[in-house]
Amino acid sequence: MSLYKHVLVAVDLTEEADEVLNKAKAIAEANDARLTLVHVVEPLSVAYGSDIPLDLTTLQDEITQQARERINKLADKINIEKGDQHVVYGRPEREVHRIAEECGIDLIVVGSHGRHGLALILGSTSTSILHGATCDVLAVRVGK
Repeated sequence: MSLYKHVLVAVDLTEEADEVLNKAKAIAEANDARLTLVHVVEPLSVAYGSDIPLDLTTLQDEITQQARERINKLADKINIEKGDQHVVYGRPEREVHRIAEECGIDLIVVGSHGRHGLALILGSTSTSILHGATCDVLAVRVGK
């Protein structure tokens, strides 16, 4: 009997994404589980004040397109089908929780840099995902 049937791996597209993805793949294979991949493109926020109007639509679209290309490459490495690849726009913790609910996810795998001090107090994406999840969450330690 497998512990997990559907694993969601949330990646930030840094160099450590492969490490997190490989761990999620191993868990999915060991449990004969489906694997879904997500990357959340965060909204660009610029604090230049209201005197300078900025249209960031083109830049945001370019960032999203680059993220889709990177997700496709990651997914191709481990044979994740197009329907199980998601590039979404918004706040990472909210979007990961939403996809987990919609897809019936029972394990979320996310990378964690293991921050200390002020960075820990201020929180991190992996911590936010953990605290709002309705399923198990595995934080894979990445970085040095």
